[in-house]
Amino acid sequence: MQLLLEQLTNGLTIGSFYALVAMGYSMVYGVMKLINFAHGDFFTLGSYLGYTILVIGSGWVTRTFGLWGGIALAILGAMLGLALGGLLVERVAYRPVYKAGRLPLVVSALGASIFISNGIMAVWGPRFQAYPQTGIPSGTLRLFGEIYIPDIKLVTLLVSLTLMAVIYFIVEKTLFGAAVRATALDRETATLMGINFRSIILFVFSVGPALGALAGVFAGLNYSRIIFNMGWGYGLKAFTATIIGGIGNIPGAMVGGLLLGLLESLFEGFVSGAWKNVFVFLILIVILIVRPTGLIGEKVAEKV
Repeated sequence: MQLLLEQLTNGLTIGSFYALVAMGYSMVYGVMKLINFAHGDFFTLGSYLGYTILVIGSGWVTRTFGLWGGIALAILGAMLGLALGGLLVERVAYRPVYKAGRLPLVVSALGASIFISNGIMAVWGPRFQAYPQTGIPSGTLRLFGEIYIPDIKLVTLLVSLTLMAVIYFIVEKTLFGAAVRATALDRETATLMGINFRSIILFVFSVGPALGALAGVFAGLNYSRIIFNMGWGYGLKAFTATIIGGIGNIPGAMVGGLLLGLLESLFEGFVSGAWKNVFVFLILIVILIVRPTGLIGEKVAEKV
């Protein structure tokens, strides 16, 4: 029982990382029909920005604003930086080739991914960096008398799930969200109806990277070590979660990410950690065979 609850907590934690990154994938694909391969590198860059804020001036931020205040500033700084970075990448790498078709967009996305990854390596170095242990909350919550859950995992889950709920509400329940969904279903018709396509682009290319930055900072806080190329693995898992839930579907990205994290953690805890990645992609293959559009399904326009 103890091992099960621990693995469920670990699964939900890492699943929240996958879900946040997958939401960015889904938003960009839903509007642009583009797989933004740079999204995993936004995750990494966000993690490094959060790390830099926490260690600058030998921990000046946490000494000045307190432990949780410093973490909040690291998260907000990373999210703001990546929101601006996402807009910059859209302006430089994607906008010039919008009219050239999907293949140039995909090539440009791969180029942006390589550029960001190598830029991180050039600035912070190729070796592992470690989040300061003194800047990470060490308290625990005791459940059922023998289950201890670290405070940082609880904060990770609460903040991630809350932000997912906020994004879901914006996209599914507001007028602007209706515009986003209409653009995703049929961009030409939405534009004719007066929807400002540029505002939708700005939304998805700022919010998506910001969510990736949040996941990156929390990954650093939970697992300490970060490296310049870690976005490839997280990005690939998040893309898998996107397909499992239904690509282009934001609720599907949330469900797919959390489910993938749970399955991966349970398999690692009860079967084998060495084979967990094989298991993950076996699940993906099975879902693609049984339900090609994902568990919730991709939203498509109905032509009548």
